[in-house]
Amino acid sequence: MENSRNSLTNLLNIKYPIIMAPMFLVSNTKMIIEGIKAGITGAIPAMNYRTKEELRSAIQSVKKQVDGPFGINLIVNASNFLYKDQLEICCEEKIAFIITSLGSPEYVIQRAHKVGIKVFCDVTDVTYAKKVEKLGADAVIAVNKEAGGHAGKISYQTLIPELLKTCEIPVISAGGIGSHEEYQKILDLGVSGVSIGSVFIASQESDVSQEYKQACVDFGAKDIIMSTKLSGTPCTVINTPYVAKIGTSQNFLERLLNKNKRFKKWFKALTFYRGMKSLEKAAFSATYKTVWCAGPSIEHVKEISSIKDIVMKLTS
Repeated sequence: MENSRNSLTNLLNIKYPIIMAPMFLVSNTKMIIEGIKAGITGAIPAMNYRTKEELRSAIQSVKKQVDGPFGINLIVNASNFLYKDQLEICCEEKIAFIITSLGSPEYVIQRAHKVGIKVFCDVTDVTYAKKVEKLGADAVIAVNKEAGGHAGKISYQTLIPELLKTCEIPVISAGGIGSHEEYQKILDLGVSGVSIGSVFIASQESDVSQEYKQACVDFGAKDIIMSTKLSGTPCTVINTPYVAKIGTSQNFLERLLNKNKRFKKWFKALTFYRGMKSLEKAAFSATYKTVWCAGPSIEHVKEISSIKDIVMKLTS
């Protein structure tokens, strides 16, 4: 069983201790709304919206249609020039929680706590988990090497016990869950909840292309590989023929610029933006000559289903 005292079910007043993980250009308001109806919560990357007004409109749209908690994922490093504006909108709209990724959450924690918003921080090791705990994080999201997208380097079998032993705040496990058996196995380790993403890509409520959804059905765990082509940070993608053709590593010039102290910040931002555009094309294009992010849990995706049915299969 999950950590009952600090369970997500108690922290967020939800039926099941599940966060539908924020997925760039995949997560949308329809998915969040149906997730809340099914008894879980979810988060959307702020970067899914081009303007502050679009982000605010999305938050308000969810609030008008369902009464339940949901969050926004903020990238808080130099690659996201908009994050403080995005943070202000989250605070003004008083969402339930913020998930921070790829940077220091200190400012986010200070600002969000002033208006009663919880902050969950992505971590990939114990050292960073202790840092964000000292900064006042409400929970850590343990991104393990079984996760999709920007995965960690440590298996959940090692990472979760270390975090549970070291941290006093709730631990949420992210990665490696695509079935009820895997869901229960990780809860039995004693975590407060889980974050699940890839199995929701092939949902009826997702707006990605039919080809992207079908790829999640047709490909499996063995077809997931790491690539740095998209954002400069290792990211799991489906190894389609196109991906095999273009390769998965940055070229010499990209690596050189990325290491240069003077240009590093700006190059990372440029690479991130270019990666965003590539992912946007991949998400909505009707061709396999694209790059589709997913994790090994697509091994359990056998059909395109509703969010309600996916949640039911995970929890029962």
